Amino acid sequence: MIDRAFGLLMLFVATIPTVLATSLQPIFAAEIAVSALAKNTHFHGIAVDLKDSLRLYLAAHHGLYVVTPDGNAMRVSDTGDDFMGFTPHPVDPSVLYASGHPANGGSLGFITSLDGGKSWKKIADGVGGPVDFHKMDVSRADPNVVFGVFRGLQMSKDGGRSWKMIGPAPEGTIDIAASARDANTIFAATQLGIVRSVDGGRSWTPAHLLRRTATMIDAASDGRLYAFQIGTGLIRTIDPGLAWQLVSNDFGDEYILHFAVDPSNKMNMYGITLNPKTRRQSITVSGDGGATWKALGTD
Repeated sequence: MIDRAFGLLMLFVATIPTVLATSLQPIFAAEIAVSALAKNTHFHGIAVDLKDSLRLYLAAHHGLYVVTPDGNAMRVSDTGDDFMGFTPHPVDPSVLYASGHPANGGSLGFITSLDGGKSWKKIADGVGGPVDFHKMDVSRADPNVVFGVFRGLQMSKDGGRSWKMIGPAPEGTIDIAASARDANTIFAATQLGIVRSVDGGRSWTPAHLLRRTATMIDAASDGRLYAFQIGTGLIRTIDPGLAWQLVSNDFGDEYILHFAVDPSNKMNMYGITLNPKTRRQSITVSGDGGATWKALGTD
């Protein structure tokens, strides 16, 4: 079952819909319900706005959006570029980072925005680039340290201006997360389970006894590490020895692909889920530390 589930997940990732930009212009021009937006594009990342915890950033196949608690979204980026990789600066609310594809094709390299996602500027091509980081993260322990996966695991120690190829990413990598406690520690959610590196990605060891497919991993600002395992649910650990606890399996047949914890209130959590049968995504929220979840915009 896990192999089949992973196969469906990879099929979803590989078959992003080819919707013409012209047909999406009305969506770009006005506020739209997230549920309606999900029918026309795919979501690649979610984050809480550090300046306003009631706003969520939603990185999508056709631009960057801001989502409000009522479940409505509005595109904030000037272009409909594909933000395959997206992460905000962990402490500076004015800085956002991304990677992916321009709307007209090619690769964006490693880019940044200083105006809330409206305009973007390329910082670097990366190694062998322009890179197209589908998986990337900034270290909370040292925000100058950035990791990205493109033809291997790449690392920057100067905020993304220069990059070094560290080595191959773990086999079957789906997501990565830089530790909030140690700039040299990075985790990966893979088809073969959760793994950890304590030497900046040069070597990897298992970080969970169960070798189940993990579809997401996230390091929250308080040091807690969250992951989603197919067949288990949402799990977390606060122990350096990685003693994992089940947070919730309140997701039915869906998986969490992207995840965010509100830095100002760790009880508030957000997830982008995928139904592997319908290939439909949705945004789900929790106000009780992940114990229970509901669709964004519902009472």
